Amino acid sequence: MLKKWTNRKTETDYPLSEEQKELDPHNIPNHVAIIMDGNGRWAKKRGLPRVAGHREGMNVIKKIVKRSSRLGVGVLTLYAFSTENWKRPKPEVDFLMRLPERFLKSELPKLIEENVQVRITGSREALPGHTREAVEQAVEDTRNNDGMVLNFALNYGSRNEMVQAIRQIYSRVESGEITIDDVSEETVASALMTEGLDDPDLLIRTSGEIRLSNFMLWQLAYAEFWFTDVLWPDFTEHHFEEALAVYQKRTRRYGGV
Repeated sequence: MLKKWTNRKTETDYPLSEEQKELDPHNIPNHVAIIMDGNGRWAKKRGLPRVAGHREGMNVIKKIVKRSSRLGVGVLTLYAFSTENWKRPKPEVDFLMRLPERFLKSELPKLIEENVQVRITGSREALPGHTREAVEQAVEDTRNNDGMVLNFALNYGSRNEMVQAIRQIYSRVESGEITIDDVSEETVASALMTEGLDDPDLLIRTSGEIRLSNFMLWQLAYAEFWFTDVLWPDFTEHHFEEALAVYQKRTRRYGGV
């Protein structure tokens, strides 16, 4: 059984909103994953360049991270940049590659204060040096924190992740470390980039799109999905709590009855 991260806080620690008071504190999803979609459309609706949407979206991240930690979410995974996003115009990609630095420069002291541990899921090698240095420094500086895990899926693609896992497992079989009969779901899970983290309990996707977009195809097998038409820059703590409230009303059967 993988480690369950705990960071529960009580009403005496922080004032609770009315929405929070309606949530069952004993049924907060341990792992919430979010596909943050709609930045470009948000900017276009306002006659602004796409990067303006990404900038505003970064401000939303700050709010949701803070609320997640204080609600007691164990792991918050944010789909920040996919392996397919490299196809976007170079100026936009360059801007996106600067956002982790900007976010961490202003927020890292607060994350440390909140006892948040930063993790990165994705291929770091292709990231620009300045981006890689910023995220790796954040990972190192928060390594010993044992509160909420803030997991950025950065240069991440689930199919690529699976290919790398298959290669790793094949190498272990070929070297005689394990046999083909030893390969199990646990073997595959341990070869994925999310090793050490429980699978998501809840997936949130903004902007009205209803698809996974090559995100955690293995890990989301039994997650609850919550889709909203709200564009990511307009997403608020209230929307987040609404998603958690819907999650708490569902019965998770895992294939049973």
